[in-house]
Formats: sequence, C-alpha cells, structure tokens
Amino acid sequence: MSEEITEPKILKIPNRLPLFLTDDLVVFPGIISPVAVSDKQQIHIINKTLEDENKLITVALKKPGANGGARLGDPYNIGCVAFVYKMWRMPDETIRMLLQGINRVRIKSIETEKDDIQQAIIENLKDPADDNIRIKALIRTLKDKFGEVIDKQQNLPAELKIAMLNIIEPGALADFIASNLNITVDQRQEILSALELETRLTTILLMLGKELDLVRLGEKIQGEVTESIEKNQHEYFLREQMKAIRRELGEDQENVETKELAERLKELDAPEKVKETAEKEIEKLSRMNPASAEYNVVRTYIDWLLDLPWNISTKDTLKISEAKIILERDHYGLQDVKDRILEYLAVKKLKPDSRGSIVCFVGPPGVGKTSIGKSIAEAMGRKFVRMSLGGLRDEAEIRGHRRTYIGALPGRIIQNIKRAESNNPLFMLDEIDKLGADFRGDPASAMLEVLDPEQNNSFQDNYLELDFDLSKVMFIVTANYLETIPPPLRDRMEIINLPGYVTPEKVQIARRYLVPRQIEQNGLSAGKVSFTDKALEQIIVYYTREAGVRTLERTIGKVCRKIAVDVASGSRKKYKISVKNVKDYLGAPRVSPDLFNRKPRVGVATGLAWTAVGGVMLRIEAISMPGNGKVQVTGRLGDVMKESASIAISYMKAHATEYEIPNEYFKQNDIHVHIPEGATPKDGPSAGVTLTTALASLITGRPVRHDIAMTGEITLEGDVLPIGGLREKSVAAARGHMKMVLCPADNEADLEDIPDIVKEKMEFRFVRSIDEVLNTALLPKQKVKAKKPR
Repeated sequence: MSEEITEPKILKIPNRLPLFLTDDLVVFPGIISPVAVSDKQQIHIINKTLEDENKLITVALKKPGANGGARLGDPYNIGCVAFVYKMWRMPDETIRMLLQGINRVRIKSIETEKDDIQQAIIENLKDPADDNIRIKALIRTLKDKFGEVIDKQQNLPAELKIAMLNIIEPGALADFIASNLNITVDQRQEILSALELETRLTTILLMLGKELDLVRLGEKIQGEVTESIEKNQHEYFLREQMKAIRRELGEDQENVETKELAERLKELDAPEKVKETAEKEIEKLSRMNPASAEYNVVRTYIDWLLDLPWNISTKDTLKISEAKIILERDHYGLQDVKDRILEYLAVKKLKPDSRGSIVCFVGPPGVGKTSIGKSIAEAMGRKFVRMSLGGLRDEAEIRGHRRTYIGALPGRIIQNIKRAESNNPLFMLDEIDKLGADFRGDPASAMLEVLDPEQNNSFQDNYLELDFDLSKVMFIVTANYLETIPPPLRDRMEIINLPGYVTPEKVQIARRYLVPRQIEQNGLSAGKVSFTDKALEQIIVYYTREAGVRTLERTIGKVCRKIAVDVASGSRKKYKISVKNVKDYLGAPRVSPDLFNRKPRVGVATGLAWTAVGGVMLRIEAISMPGNGKVQVTGRLGDVMKESASIAISYMKAHATEYEIPNEYFKQNDIHVHIPEGATPKDGPSAGVTLTTALASLITGRPVRHDIAMTGEITLEGDVLPIGGLREKSVAAARGHMKMVLCPADNEADLEDIPDIVKEKMEFRFVRSIDEVLNTALLPKQKVKAKKPR
C-alpha cells in the first residue's frame, strides 16, 4: 500500500522533533534517500511523525556492533531534519519510504516521552555565505573529478552529471557528491558534521581523489584482462587457421607427433604393463589441444616412459684377470675392496642370474672410496653413475613427485638410470651417512626399498607409478661414519671398512699416482721434476696429518706450482725434490710428529684414539697436590671418558694395599688428570687403560715407559675389554716411533688387518687385566735418576 504525502508549502522546522536513529544511513539536506524500516519501535516513530509535523531527525549511531553487526547507541550530535516524501506499507508489516533531507541541525538534548518516542531538542544550522576564490576553485575541481568518476563507473547514471552541473551552492554540491559517492557511514557523517564550507569541500575532495584512484586502477585491470582475453582468442583463431592449412598440405603436426611417439613405442623394449600405459597416454595425447597445460604434462610423461632403459643392459666383463689388472692399476692397497669385487665377478660368472648384495665402503675422507667406484665400473664393463646424498632432506628426491604437482619429475634414482642408458649400471650413492630428515619426509626410509635386493626388483617411483627393476643395478654406498646410518638401512648393506693409509703406503700412492698427476696438471714434464721417497715421507710426516691423501696431493701440487713459476720464467734445469730442499718449497713444517715422551716420566702415559681422519696418540697427564681428596679431569672430555677416569680412581683405591699406597694418600691429596689439546673434544671408553696407568704411575711414583702406547676399556674388576679401530691406532703408534702396543686380548684377531710394515716395527702385546698392563708399562723407582739441582 503506497501513501503519498503532500509536502507543506512552508517547511518550518520546529525546535523539537522525533529522533530516528540509523546504523547504516546518513541523510543529507536536499537529497532523497530510500529507507527500509522493520523495527516496531521505529515504525511507531514513523506513524507518530505522520500524525504530527511529518518531519523527524535522522542521526547515525557512532559505535559499530560486534562482528560487523548493527551499530549500538550513542548517536552523533549532528543530524539532518528529513521530510517523509513517500511511504509504502509492505505485506510483511515493514515500511519502505523516501526521506528528503531539509537542513542540518545540532542535537542539544534527547528526551523520552511516555510512549517511548525519543524527542530531540535541536538547533537549526545554516551554511555560511562564503564566495571566495578558494571555494570557487574547490567547486571546479570537485565537478571535474566527480564528472570523471561518473564517466568511468557504469553504476552511476549520466543524469547525475547534468544534475551536478546545475548545482550552484558549494554546500549543496558537497552534500550531493557525498550522497552518491561509495564511502562509509562514518565518512558520510564526517561530511555532514563539517559546518565550514571550505572544510567540507576539502574533505569530500580527498575522498573523491581516493575513489578516482580506485576507479582508474579498476579500469586498468579491466583493460588488461580484456586485452589478455582478446589475445587468447586471437591466438586460438590463428592456431585453428594453421591447423586448417596443415591439413590442406597434409602436414598435420599433431598427427605427426603422435605417429612418431607410436613408432617409438613399437621399438620400445619394456614390460607389457609399461607399453599399455604408454599406448593409453599417446591416445589421450592425440585428443588433447596442444595449447592446453595438460598437453605438455602428458607429453613429458610419455617421453620418460619411452626413454627409460627398461630391458636394456650392458654385458658384464667377467674376466677375473683383466678386472684384477684394472683394479691394481688405479688404486694401491684396498685389498679387501678388490677381493670383494673379484668375488662378485666370480659368482656372476658361475651364476649369471644371481643378485648381488649392496656394498658399503666406510672410511675416513680421502682414502679412495668414491674414485674406486669408477675403477670397479670399468673392470666390470658397466656404466657408472654417481649420486651424492649429502644434505638430502626431501623424500621426493628419491621417489619423485606425483604428476599432480606442477613441474613434477621422477626421483634422482630413475633420473640417473635414464642418464646411464642401461638398467644395470654401477650406481654409487655417496655420503649416505649425511642424509637428513624434515617435514618433507625421511629419505633414509625411502632408501630402504632401493637398497633391499628382495624388494628393489619392483621399485615404484611416484612419478612413473610403474614398477622398475633395480635388482640388476650394482649399488655401492660410501660413508664416513656408520653410527649416523639408521640400523634398518645398515642391515641391508655389506660393510667394508677402508682404513687410513700408513706412511709407506702413502709414499707409494704419491709416487704412482699423485706426483705424475700434479706434474701433468701444472704443465710440467716428468723428465724435469722428480721426488725422492725420503722427500715424500718428510712431506707426509711433517706437512700433512690425515688418513687419506687429499692434503698430500695438494701439498705436492704446491711444490709443482712453485717449480712452474721458475719454468715459466725461463729456467731449463731439472728439479729434484729431496729432504734437503723440501723446506725451500713448503716452508717450516706444519705438523709436529707424535713424539710425546722421549724418556720415562711419572704420571704421563701414551694412549691411542680413533678419529675420522685416522688414529692419533693421546698424552694423558696426572699430577697430585696437597688437598682433601678431590679429583679434577680436564681436556674437554666426554661423559664416557670422565667415567673411565672415575673407574681408574676407584680401582686404585680398591687395590691400594697391593700397590703399597698409604691409606691416607687419597684423603690428603688432590688429583688432576689432563689430556692436552683441550680445544678438541674427546670421548670413548678405550682410554680407560691409559688413564689407570697414568694414575698408578703418579700414586706409586713409578715412571711409565716412554716407548709403549696402549688402548683398552677397563672395568671395576680390572678386566681389559676390546676396542675398535686397532689398525688406525697401531698406525698412529708406529708413526710416533713406539716399540710396543698394549691392547686387549680379545682384539688379537684384528692383528691380521694391521699392515706388515707396522707389525715389523712394533711388538703387539695382548693383555686381559690392568695388572698385566701395569707390570709391563711401569718401571721400578730406582731406574729413574733424580734431577740434578741447578
């Protein structure tokens, strides 16, 4: 039902009118605004208004409600008197009406009548007369900018521009623009509350500038989108025309491409399942638009299926004698490795379909773990591929990514098989002990399937989603440490330890391989440069300390580079590097030899330790001083070594009577045990024997033989338990010119692994108890001469 309300001829504004609160509407003077009313209290206010003056005060509320809901109480103090221009009563008992703003008013106070209608006591506000040149400039700028907004925005009718141009009053112009601008309720209220004309015009100009910037940006984005659509349509029409031309010429590229793939499929030597999958993908490709993104994904997948060597193998060279010659030619020593490869070839020759085990070379850096892989591949006649696992943290690097991901590819296992162009290469997995793990998965777990001969005949890459037979691949794994390899993975591998080289072996390696290679790499001729064995030995002992030979090769290269400088300067003499002139090329020695004790001393014993770069000698010192029985251990020791020191002290206390130690000794003296090179962390139980010997020497006053080194774990009962790394430790003892090594009796079987040259230099004595160690290592008191007073 529509009710037309006749506007009174004279709009006289009384000083008291009903208050109509709004939460999303600001009415401006002279502007007609549509309003929908559903609240019963507000409908009651409207009905009361129509009965009386037909005018009311519209005021916006300040504070917005929670979660963007209706605004709460506390209205603004500036509102607008509005006349109910037209009203419709809807069937759902709501009201729709048009309010025409009349004038700004200030609310002085609000009173509530008996019928709960709020009445506002108001003050009528008039726009001040202001016609200065700044106001005129603002009016012109506003009209220009709002006219541009009307032109660019489709939701604003063109008639608004005509209406705007006919407005002369500056205040009315600001109200007109604010009512049609896309701004918030608070921004509209800010303009309504601006009583000074210049302030009102400046405020609306700032808001209009922001709106115009948004309109221009939207227009630019729309233009770019339209241009992109038009470009795609243009390209589509061009492609269709090119297809039509090719069809007329009989050169349909799509058919040619699918035909080529079909021909490659016919020649593919692969399992039936692979051929069926490739055939389906080729058929799928033929029905696809080359311009689609999916086309390249399918094409890449087909190329991988057709390029992989599913059934292509190289023929193994099974001549044991030739393989032995190649292995001996490229590497000195490493007899265990060479024997294992010859065993593999022998079994392969007798049983061609046998599955080989996974071999893991463990040893310090620079001993030839990686380089021997190439020699093994050459000896067997296989392709060689190498994959470094150091720092690998993503499981997808092993298994590949699923094709649903953009840019997906097979894992590095399959990629290297494709690069090898055969399904039985020698595959070297370098640095497996340095695999990592994070939120992307655990690569070590993915390697379980790869390195299991019982499972890897059906290895499934996430990208291919087809079984690939890895059982014919010979995997060789390298590592520096076994401890960081997960036990399930370690269980799948045959461990071969590559110990460090002793000095005579390094001399031979340098003479056979390193010196010739460095002479060639530095542009010198073999006839002009030579090294004596003694010179090489001096370089090894005094300028390098390592288990391998990398530093040795760099040091030899340094000598060759200095010679190259002389040769490039015109020198034609021959150069012979001997003990006398090594220092001229390399300077002062960088490493002091392990000659710790040149004479027997009390409280000082020589131990042996294993490190990643080979064996080293440990000097363990013990001193006592008056005190109350405290024991201090220093030298950056680990918990295990500290426990060994505690065991040694406890053993000596328990056997004080046997070694004629006074009962009050441990109460009246403090003991300090120290292992030099305090910046280097040290740990492990094998120093237990040496710690006990040093303490026994200190407490009994009996000196320790200076030519004996020892190793072994000790128990509280005095038993000597076996240790690891005896070969490396014995090499370190030989390097330090020791005459005897005391080691656990349970390590006697390890004597076979010790080089003959080391066994010739030293005596190995195997002991079962600490008493045997002390009886051998400690000298009687009277055999040590007292120091002469100065």
